[in-house]
Amino acid sequence: MAMMIVLPVLLLVVFGYAANFKVHDIPVVVVGPGAGQAAALLRGPTFDLTEVDAAAGEAVAQERLRDGQAVAAVVTGGGRLLVLLDGSQLFSAEAAQSALARLAPTAGSAAPQQRILYNPGLTTSWVMVPGLAGLILVFVGTLITSLGVVRERQSGTMEQLAVMPFRAWEVIAGKIAPYLLVAAADLVIIIVIGMGVFHVPFAGNVAVFALGAALFLLVTLGMGVLVSTVSQNQGQAIQLAFMLVLPQVLLSGLIFPISSMGAGVRWISYVLPLTYFIQISRGVMLKATPITALWQPLGLLALLAVVVLGLAIIRFRRDLAPSSRKARAPELTGERAAA
Repeated sequence: MAMMIVLPVLLLVVFGYAANFKVHDIPVVVVGPGAGQAAALLRGPTFDLTEVDAAAGEAVAQERLRDGQAVAAVVTGGGRLLVLLDGSQLFSAEAAQSALARLAPTAGSAAPQQRILYNPGLTTSWVMVPGLAGLILVFVGTLITSLGVVRERQSGTMEQLAVMPFRAWEVIAGKIAPYLLVAAADLVIIIVIGMGVFHVPFAGNVAVFALGAALFLLVTLGMGVLVSTVSQNQGQAIQLAFMLVLPQVLLSGLIFPISSMGAGVRWISYVLPLTYFIQISRGVMLKATPITALWQPLGLLALLAVVVLGLAIIRFRRDLAPSSRKARAPELTGERAAA
């Protein structure tokens, strides 16, 4: 019933409010001696002025773009008007590129210049490969893990584990370990292929990227175990996993910019783990964003991991109890007969 009724309504709402390439509320910073005059030209629905600083310069503007605090930066002074764009935010950068062109006729004697950072050619593959790496992890972590755990329950493995001296978290750790290794191998393969075939750069720290990937994997694997605890068979697991994966594909910023989504569905993006992994992967790979600027997505992924894995352990413990009683039933029957 959920697949037949809920899913079509979900798709209608998502494509009605989220499928929009017309970007607005683009974060922009304006610096330099003429910051006030340039900021006055940018006021409107297209741009969101996050910072106007007449004392700052180009270095500060680039730092704001690198740390994800702005998509565009306008640097004034020195007889020029320099526009910096964050090419890792592809659709937002293209929208800002068109809108900022109106500064040229009003620049006076200044010579407007434009520079695209982090993705100079605005290449689609450069922004898609880091996001697709996360999508692969969602697929392996949620769908494959839930199918594997449900299959073992149907084969009776869980009943055997229930009578052994294992805690619920120990059983979960043992079940997700193989999928963790498979997902990590898939991630490395995707990144290597992206760098080799599509020439996607890896400008940042590998350890920061690995930390973000590990936290994200814990969330997705926990979601897979959680799905398996409420599924009676593999068919149900596939349906539930699909309904968890689909919103992450459409609402995480992988395809449609979050800023272009309607307010009614935009909030969903902020509870999806893929949203934060995309911020981390694009930031590290394309912009060499330091860990100090990624504390928010990393912290939120850690929080989601604790919540999801905690719920999975609670549900799994409840499932192990009936299995334990069922597995011990023949033994108890034999003891009574002997008595």
